[in-house]
Amino acid sequence: MLSEIAQKIRSATSVILSTHRHCDGDGLGAQLAVFHALRQMGKQVRILNVDPPSRKYGFLETDRWVQVYGVTQVTDAELALVFDTNDRRLVEPLFTELTRKVGEVLFVDHHPVLKEGPLPTPGSVIDTTAASTGEIAYRLINELGVTMTAEIARPLYVSVVFDTQLFRYVKSDPRSHLMAADLLKYERQPEDVHRRLFATYTIEKMDFLGRALSRVEYTANGKVAFVRLSAKDLRESGLDPDEAIDILDLVMNIETVQAGALVREDAPGLFKLSLRSKGHVRVLPLAEALGGGGHPFAAGCIVGRDGHELRELVVRELANLVQSVPRSTA
Repeated sequence: MLSEIAQKIRSATSVILSTHRHCDGDGLGAQLAVFHALRQMGKQVRILNVDPPSRKYGFLETDRWVQVYGVTQVTDAELALVFDTNDRRLVEPLFTELTRKVGEVLFVDHHPVLKEGPLPTPGSVIDTTAASTGEIAYRLINELGVTMTAEIARPLYVSVVFDTQLFRYVKSDPRSHLMAADLLKYERQPEDVHRRLFATYTIEKMDFLGRALSRVEYTANGKVAFVRLSAKDLRESGLDPDEAIDILDLVMNIETVQAGALVREDAPGLFKLSLRSKGHVRVLPLAEALGGGGHPFAAGCIVGRDGHELRELVVRELANLVQSVPRSTA
């Protein structure tokens, strides 16, 4: 329960906040908002992440507030909160160090608990009805009785608009809209936030996306899209590797496509698989079977295997999934 985590925060003097590796706007926004809220409460609080955030989040002063494990070490603390994941494997090797140095480590997340994988720590808050982790952070901040400020509101607004993709995915629930309406009393430049999150393309990035889009494979009568990016592709583009997901987001705008996959080569024999669907095909079970997790309709994993074999497996499984969807909903 959030009330219990709120009480643990009130009782703690020192708190560490973290999120999953390759953090996105939801996890980063949630932890920054709680960070500023806890500073307002007079807590000794710091953000410590597995790796640095993407440069596009620099407008949130990440260089000032976000510390990176390895460059900065874990120090003793009474409480650690990990946002936007409940899978400790996505926080390693930091998670193991947190369990050694911190009195209690809790997850605050909205992803389903994995059927096959490590369980969240006891006392964690996992609310799958929330459209974003930022929504849970917003309720936690209200539970703590912290006064809302522009400094807290901006990262919360980033969180909700990022993970709902500008309110396209709100789970038929008004909470995201109501939360945004409250935050806009303090966030006076929402258009600037939207631009920084979704309109940061450079000429070089557009050239890269154009080349990548020309290599997309379509199967199952155009219902499945698959694209693979080599390490060389990413290296020559000069882009942040996490920006590659924009290719998949673009492909999912095609009318016939019901499910898509992006395979990004991070090292020889090591791939980042991202899966998406439009809401009728559940891709989470496939990601879980390969050791990953995520949302029912947006999931992923890190896979170590032959690239051709991985392509054959993913295309086959996605084709089977889209063919099993009733025609009335496809």
